[in-house]
Amino acid sequence: MRSLSPPSVAPPFARYAHGVEVPAGHRIVRTSGQLGLATDGTTPKSAEDQAEICFATIRAVLAEAGMGPGDVFHVSAYVTGREHMQAYMAARDRFLADAGPELPSSTLLIVSGFTRPEFLVEVEVWAAAP
Repeated sequence: MRSLSPPSVAPPFARYAHGVEVPAGHRIVRTSGQLGLATDGTTPKSAEDQAEICFATIRAVLAEAGMGPGDVFHVSAYVTGREHMQAYMAARDRFLADAGPELPSSTLLIVSGFTRPEFLVEVEVWAAAP
């Protein structure tokens, strides 16, 4: 994959690319939106801990398809307030730390809420691999 961030436009706000080119012939995986729900049914109080669970779940889904963080070409995330953005981004950056030099595209939205009031973050990704 190839990150696309032309020098003729303002640089991205954080660690992501403006666009990504996926080579022909790649398999595509799209995850559902993942919430900060631990396997024991609990939900941590902090947005960062919830985001960590989201990315751990995404990592497991990708592994089932023989993929990992380096195959992610787009991340969509939703937080319930601006105060959760930095915590989410810290977890995202840890998830992508070993992904390689090519960065995915990214969308981050502030939403009014999720199915349960304790959820603060939801994350979904698109990934591709040969």
